[in-house]
Amino acid sequence: MMLSHWNSVKMLLKNHHALWDTGFKCVVALTIAGLALTALPLEACPEFLPFGSIKIKDHRLDVEIASTPSARACGLSHRQSLPAQQGMLFVYPDARPLSFWMKDTHISLSIAFIDNDGRILSIQAMQPHPDQKRYHSMVPARYALEVNQGWFNAHGIDVGDMVKLEIPLGINIR
Repeated sequence: MMLSHWNSVKMLLKNHHALWDTGFKCVVALTIAGLALTALPLEACPEFLPFGSIKIKDHRLDVEIASTPSARACGLSHRQSLPAQQGMLFVYPDARPLSFWMKDTHISLSIAFIDNDGRILSIQAMQPHPDQKRYHSMVPARYALEVNQGWFNAHGIDVGDMVKLEIPLGINIR
């Protein structure tokens, strides 16, 4: 009888070890899966942005308007593409030195810095960079317009050209 009891204990320990081992493997697998999911690209920023349009020379462009600190911080982050005739207009309450980076942005972009009157002050090409290179306005600007890289050049748009803004009334600019 003692031998039978001992065999039962050994079997129980063996099964318990197998269950513990399986549970441990599941925990490790779930942890790895969780880490892998955090490395996946996120969706575009969830904040709803109003649309407007701009016109430069005879070229019309639909733009999402980023006029709040959180919308400007998010910008075009996490996007995999941008439609050809679309961009993002960053609107500030006043003219100031502006600085942009390409954090979590997967699209090559061009940026135009624009003054209070709608005059393009500078245009720069921006590449997605892991080192977070910054792109600065050379002088204070009130607006910045991001489009697919090469859009300005393809449409003959240059520094000094005027931008006509069509921004919806009642937009919250902070």
